[in-house]
Amino acid sequence: MGPYKVAVVCSYTISLVNFRFRLLQAMVRNGHEVVAFGPEYHQPTVDALADIGVAFVRIPMARAGLNPIQDLWTLAALWSAFRKFEPDVVLSYTMKPIIYGLAAARLSGVRQRHALITGLGYIFGDNANNPRLSLIRRMVTWMYRIALHGGGRVFVYNEADASDVRSGRMVSDFARIVPVPGSGIDFDRFTAFDVPAGDPVFLMVTRLIREKGVFEFIEAARSLRLLYPRARFHILGPIDPSPLAVSRDELDRWAAKGVIDYLGETLDVRPYLSASTVFVLPSYYREGIPRSIMEAMATGRAIITTDTPGCRDTVIEGENGFIVPPRDPVGLAAAMKRFIDDPALAERMGQRSLEIARTRFDARAVNQLLLREMMLLKTTDA
Repeated sequence: MGPYKVAVVCSYTISLVNFRFRLLQAMVRNGHEVVAFGPEYHQPTVDALADIGVAFVRIPMARAGLNPIQDLWTLAALWSAFRKFEPDVVLSYTMKPIIYGLAAARLSGVRQRHALITGLGYIFGDNANNPRLSLIRRMVTWMYRIALHGGGRVFVYNEADASDVRSGRMVSDFARIVPVPGSGIDFDRFTAFDVPAGDPVFLMVTRLIREKGVFEFIEAARSLRLLYPRARFHILGPIDPSPLAVSRDELDRWAAKGVIDYLGETLDVRPYLSASTVFVLPSYYREGIPRSIMEAMATGRAIITTDTPGCRDTVIEGENGFIVPPRDPVGLAAAMKRFIDDPALAERMGQRSLEIARTRFDARAVNQLLLREMMLLKTTDA
C-alpha cells in the first residue's frame, strides 16, 4: 500500500539519529515521504537525516515539566505543521509527542496515528506515597486516553507498560498493543570488543537523574574503593534539565574524593564501552528497555541492573549478568564485587550478552515489525 506521507514526532532531536535512524531510512526505502519533527535544531542531525531523504521541521516543545501555555503552543504548532504537510501516518514516541502529536494529528484528520511508548517514565514509577506525582499520574493518564482514542497501534517495550496502558484504560478493549523489544541495535555500528585486561572498570551511561540510580552507584563505588582501590567507577552522560537531576557540583565533589570519574557527555559511547569491564545501570526509573544496556550487550559487556520493568528484561540472571534490588547500594556493591573477585566472569558473561543481543535486539528485525504493523512495509529491506 502507499506510498504514504509519514510524520515522526520526537521530544529530543538527536534521538532521531541515535535511536531511529535505521527506522527512518527503512521508511524512505519503502517509498514513503518522511518528515521528522523535533524541538531542537541540531545541524549534524538535520544533515544526517537529509542524507537519507528525511526532512526536518523544528517544533516548540519543552521536554520537561507541564506548563499548560507551552504545551498548548506545542499542540498548536504541530496542528499547523500537519495541516501543511498533510501526513497519512503519524508515529510519535515518548510522552509529550504522543500526547500532543497524536492529539494534533487527530484534530488534523490523520487516520493512522501510532504511539511508541518507550517507557512510561518516573511519573508511573514507584511513587504511590507522593501525592503530587500521584495527581500528575492521573492527569497524564487522562491525557494519554484522549491522545490514544481511536488511534492505530500502541507499541510498548515491556509488559509492565502494557499493563498500565490497559489498567489505566488509555486505550479501548479492542486496541492493538504490540510488544517491541526496544529500539533495536544497529550491529553494523556496534561491534563486540574484548574485555580489556587490567584493573576492572565499571561504567554507568545515563541521563543524570536520581531515579537512574546515580547515588546508589556512587555509594556502591565508595564502599568498594575502600577494599579495592584500583577498581574504577565511571559515569558518562549529560546533566539533565529535570528537577530530578543530579547536579554537576555533586558529581565533582565525588570525583574530587576519588570515588568516581565523571566523563562528561558524548554522542558516541563506543570508545567508553570498549574501555569498560562491566556495564551498570541501577535504575528505578520507569524504563522501557534501556538503550544503554542494549548497546553494552552488543559490545559484549556483562550487565548489572535492577529488578524493575525494562531493566530486568535484558538480563538472564547468572548468565549475562546480575539483577539486584532497586535502591540497594549494598546489593549493587556485592554484584560488582563478584566481577572483581573473578576476573574471568566479565568475559564469560559478556559473550552471553552479545548472543542475547543478537537474538533479541537486532534493529533490522525490530524495524520490520514496526513497519509491518503500521502497514508501511513494501520490501524486506528494513
